[in-house]
Amino acid sequence: MNAGVGFISLGCAKNLVNTEQMMFLLREAGYEITGEIDGVDVVIVNTCGFIESAKTEAIETILEIAGKKESGQVKKLIVAGCLPERYKDEILYELPEIDALVGVGSFDDIVKAVEAVLSSDDKYVLFGDINAPVSETRRVISTSPVWAYLKIAEGCDNRCAYCAIPDIRGCFRSRELENIINEANELAEQGIKELIIVAQDVTRYGADLYGRPMLVKLLTELCKLEKIKWIRLHYLYPDEIDEELVDLIAENDRIIKYLDIPIQHINDTILKNMRRRGTGNDIRSLFGNLRKRVPGLVLRTSIITGLPGEGEKEFEELCEFVREMKIERAGIFAYSPEEGTAAAQLDRPEESVAARRAELLFDIQSQIMDRLNDERIGSVTTVLIEGMNGGHYYARSFAESPDVDGYIIVTGDNISINEFVKVRITGIDNGELIAQQVS
Repeated sequence: MNAGVGFISLGCAKNLVNTEQMMFLLREAGYEITGEIDGVDVVIVNTCGFIESAKTEAIETILEIAGKKESGQVKKLIVAGCLPERYKDEILYELPEIDALVGVGSFDDIVKAVEAVLSSDDKYVLFGDINAPVSETRRVISTSPVWAYLKIAEGCDNRCAYCAIPDIRGCFRSRELENIINEANELAEQGIKELIIVAQDVTRYGADLYGRPMLVKLLTELCKLEKIKWIRLHYLYPDEIDEELVDLIAENDRIIKYLDIPIQHINDTILKNMRRRGTGNDIRSLFGNLRKRVPGLVLRTSIITGLPGEGEKEFEELCEFVREMKIERAGIFAYSPEEGTAAAQLDRPEESVAARRAELLFDIQSQIMDRLNDERIGSVTTVLIEGMNGGHYYARSFAESPDVDGYIIVTGDNISINEFVKVRITGIDNGELIAQQVS
């Protein structure tokens, strides 16, 4: 009987792609890949190490699996990804229950790590070059039969003052355009209808390989794949969004009108302190232009409260911006000072103040979302049916990105899962939109 390997993938979509690549390599090597943990020979935890909450989640997960290992439910524990990459000199000392470490430059060597821990009780450590070309290993898609992430680059060169990602994931490296198109075509042949384009900064795609950004060229080619119906863009750096890209988004129906543009803050001084390019007025102008040029656009962003230099005046400016722009979707986080980053050395509001401001901003954004949901009642939209629960179907329209925005509850007859259906929004229940199939 082949050894069984269970996976736990934490953190971002880009990390999940690496998990899927490791699953493929182990499956090809003859291992049995499972979503179960109890009773397997090896558990691989692919970790995030970006901010304090992510590190805490990773450590708690590792300790949980260590407990299962001690009780005999699991034989070996491998920890991969950002947490060991960031703390490679301390993690085995702090967590001796771990049998092997695999850094972000060594995902393609996962078979070696599994073979090593199954054949010996010695610790095994793999830390490859974090600046190596992006892996082109194939994947086992774990998200859905109809949507998948498509990672187009790895690493980051932006060096924002609060962020440790360049030190963990390396410099920005784009994949060859041809390789991305080939993978997208393979995904389409497997039944994938929605591609979610991800990288730390998708707007910079291609600048390192081709001497200039090539996102428009890439999207133009992806839009030619007939079986791909929706292309969703995540993580666009605001100052790299030019008129050519806006034209393409506005004019091509396959690129859905949902853009994830992390801004972190709107105050000029804070943006400068955080080494963000551009000013608050640049962001206002961009968002205003996008609203004008792309009717019905859903904007998603990331915002950090309690950054160094944020007083009540700066926080109120941030609140007013969210109200003014009617931001539909927002990931709101209290600032987490990370060791080794420039911002960690700066004076900042107390943690309790940052947390309170995050709650206040979340309340503002929730009120905006409630009003927008009310406005959607009576409208007709196309949704992708994802599954069934409790006698009702759950689905997403263009305005809901997987894993972050929730679902629309759909009723109707003879609805097929994993297909597009036209529905009318009829109400709201517990914050979720309710819809009826349109004949």
